[in-house]
Amino acid sequence: MNKHFYFLFLLFLIVTLSSCQKKVDLVVHNATVYTLGKNTNKASAFVVDQGKFIAVGGEELVSQYKAKKVLDLQQLPVYPGFIDSHCHFLSLGLSLQQVDLLGTRSFEEVLGRVKDFAKNKDLKAIVGRGWDQNDWKDKTLPTKDELDQLFPDIPVALRRIDGHALLVNQKALDLAGIDKSTVVAGGTILKDGEGKLTGVLVDAPMQLVTNILPQPSTENKIKALKEAQKISFENGLTTVSVAGMDKEDIYLIDSLQKKGELSIRVYAMISNTPKNLDHFLSVGPIKTDKINVRSFKVYADGALGSRGAALKQTYSDLANHMGEFITPKDSLEKLAYKLATTPFQMNTHAIGDAANQVVLEAYNKALVFSDDPRWRVEHAQIIDTADIKLFNRKIIPSVQPTHATSDMYWAENRLGKDRLEGAYANRALLEQSGRIALGTDFPVEQVNPIMTFYAAVARKDLEEFPEEGYLPENKLSKMEALRGMTLWGAYANFEENQKGSIEVGKVADFVILDRDIISISEKRIPKARIVATLIDGNIVYSNRIN
Repeated sequence: MNKHFYFLFLLFLIVTLSSCQKKVDLVVHNATVYTLGKNTNKASAFVVDQGKFIAVGGEELVSQYKAKKVLDLQQLPVYPGFIDSHCHFLSLGLSLQQVDLLGTRSFEEVLGRVKDFAKNKDLKAIVGRGWDQNDWKDKTLPTKDELDQLFPDIPVALRRIDGHALLVNQKALDLAGIDKSTVVAGGTILKDGEGKLTGVLVDAPMQLVTNILPQPSTENKIKALKEAQKISFENGLTTVSVAGMDKEDIYLIDSLQKKGELSIRVYAMISNTPKNLDHFLSVGPIKTDKINVRSFKVYADGALGSRGAALKQTYSDLANHMGEFITPKDSLEKLAYKLATTPFQMNTHAIGDAANQVVLEAYNKALVFSDDPRWRVEHAQIIDTADIKLFNRKIIPSVQPTHATSDMYWAENRLGKDRLEGAYANRALLEQSGRIALGTDFPVEQVNPIMTFYAAVARKDLEEFPEEGYLPENKLSKMEALRGMTLWGAYANFEENQKGSIEVGKVADFVILDRDIISISEKRIPKARIVATLIDGNIVYSNRIN
């Protein structure tokens, strides 16, 4: 009798407890979770339902919820989904349809890849990207002579790795209407000692050639966007902040997201053209669950590698040359005043110390009456130490740590030793602004936030050079670097209440790694690999988890 009673009581207890369990989509447990939340930094479990985190805590959550899927991660580390705060998403996908010149060690290798690409193809033009003369034994800029011989009848346009210089052949120059007398403000058309065009265009004149090249079709763009998303997911990215997009491409991404064909989240910086400016200032910001359009991308100057960065003094390796302003000072100031009266953020590319000074002064003048503008300086690469104080809580440095470890082999040649004191000054910028957003600038650099993290904390290359790190006083701590790739990246996009940490109410975007980049030794960080990437609690990439 007693045994029968206890059996019924136990059965009643099991049924009661089961009925009390809330049904949810996903429970993740037995993990090392870096929440970056306000109340706790680490947890071992969390619960996801309808795309959002609804509970974060310990192993007790497993018995409190009945989940469609339960993931026992066996202590694998989990982080908020990585945010790339500065990249060129569509350009990455389109580059896969062009000649890949990344990693070329000589101009001869560049020519070989172009010939291989063009072989047995009926092309209207040849477009490529990725060469960097700083990686060659002969570090002088290439010329068009060999391209003229190989391809006399179709235009060839080969973009430098930084996107700020273009090598073209004579056919491209002819179609673009460029000759020895052509002058374009905001850039340079390079000539040799005899006044002959070399075929290298820096910054603004590049657009003349771009205008005559066949434009990618909508189908090609859709393919490019999907391929870029696949690569991003494989690298743990759940949000990409895209630095410069025309309205047609913004609306294309929005339409694909609404159809469910793209699921990556996009923070779109609108390219600063009269057409784009008029349109978006008229319609205002756009915000959905997957896309956020509320900023303009502006170019103050060019890049250091192609000597287009605007410097206060001449380049150390090129007499009487100080780079160029792509957008003149008065135009920057007028635009800053205009945008300061709107909900839109101003995100300005500034690499040279002259460009950074002009941008920072324009920002500070325009933002006097703005409480929380979160305007950004993209790159903030070379800054006069006297100007670092111009950063403040209203102005966010958006930097790419791998630029420092890529440029360290030749930056001193461009700048001299003295100007390096304010170069790639990530720690100084963080201390001044309170936050720093980290990105890669892909496809200029690899689509790899693990390398962003490593470069930020170690300031070394993969051979662990230099031993103490490059300009080591500007290293970030591991937690600072992680915040720069997550919560601070979200803040820079006005999205810290939606994403960037693993907290109740936020979207369930997270990434699982095979080792803990916070606790392992510095030299082991580059070996870390993505196990899975999840958006809204759904697996969008995995090499281990179903």
